[in-house]
Amino acid sequence: MTPERPAGAAANPASSRPPKRGRASSGKDPRRQTSPKGAGLYAALDLGTNSCRMLIARPKGPQFEVIDSFSRAVELGTGLEATGRLGHGPMARTVQALRICRRKLDDHNVVRMRLVATEACRRAHNSSEFIRKIQRETGLRLEIIPTEEEARLAVISCAPLVVEGAEQLLVIDIGGGSTELVWIDLSDVAPNKRREAILSVKLGLDAKPSAPLLPNQARVVDWISVPLGVATLRELFSDVDSDAARFALMSWHFEEQLHSFTPYQNPAPRKGFQIIGTSGTVTTVAASFLGLRRYDRNKVDGLTMTSVQIDTVIRDYLALGPEGRRTDPRIGRDRHGLIMSGAAILQALMRVWPTDVMSVADRGLREGMLYAQMSHDGVLQNL
Repeated sequence: MTPERPAGAAANPASSRPPKRGRASSGKDPRRQTSPKGAGLYAALDLGTNSCRMLIARPKGPQFEVIDSFSRAVELGTGLEATGRLGHGPMARTVQALRICRRKLDDHNVVRMRLVATEACRRAHNSSEFIRKIQRETGLRLEIIPTEEEARLAVISCAPLVVEGAEQLLVIDIGGGSTELVWIDLSDVAPNKRREAILSVKLGLDAKPSAPLLPNQARVVDWISVPLGVATLRELFSDVDSDAARFALMSWHFEEQLHSFTPYQNPAPRKGFQIIGTSGTVTTVAASFLGLRRYDRNKVDGLTMTSVQIDTVIRDYLALGPEGRRTDPRIGRDRHGLIMSGAAILQALMRVWPTDVMSVADRGLREGMLYAQMSHDGVLQNL
């Protein structure tokens, strides 16, 4: 498996849902009946390899206020590594979850939304058929976004966590089926403009690397999408019996995929260097570091950790073993089976780029979609 840099430009947000069943047709597109600045509600749905998650929110100052949310582990990518296809069971679970999302969208009468699918649907041979099945059975129209768009949205979601002293920024998004890394140079951006600059980051063909930078514009040094996430990496080494050996193999195998990523050959100085990690793996490690027996987003989101602290938590996971991790309340029963493959990825990244400041982001693709929509509509104040 080799990392990808797709040549296609980022997809345009075209997903939506039809009018509610039974509603009289006016002949107009329901997405355009209400001004986005007047309606106020936005939705973002992320169908990943492991989970189906949705947020409904309204803009509030420089950020947004969540009105409703949904999250379910549908394990859509189960068996994909072996067959190249989405299985009937995973697809049925996913459709059931999406029916709930449809009801929530209808209940809130959401007009502005973006509904996307990522790595599992990008890779599956029968993904087009599945997208049609979703629309037929739920009325929801999902778009399969390319990896550069997924990475861009992950970066946008992290904008509020960028510290003013960050001159070099690495954003990591450990997903179920892939891991995105984006390295951004902020050294030519005024410290008080660095968060705002993140909102306009472009990847892929839209980046136009030969064009001169505008004042206070962030420069993307390089980005990469590694087709290994917590679910796919675990499945790849599922035949290794030893817990410690499996972890070591996963970590080193992941690092081998980074050689074409330009910053891999150029270690960053710790001063002025910030990593922002967004994923269930990173937030679980943070919760374990804090000793939280019940997850608290307010304590986790924005927490900073050092490489040494992260390594200590991961070593504790290894010492616990599979049974100990299964019953550890800090990890949770829905995460214990995936935490070591995610920890293997995180350890590899910390080994290559040790840092004194890794910011933990309990946010990701959904938040990025919300920020992008609201920023486009001009309903957010400056960060």
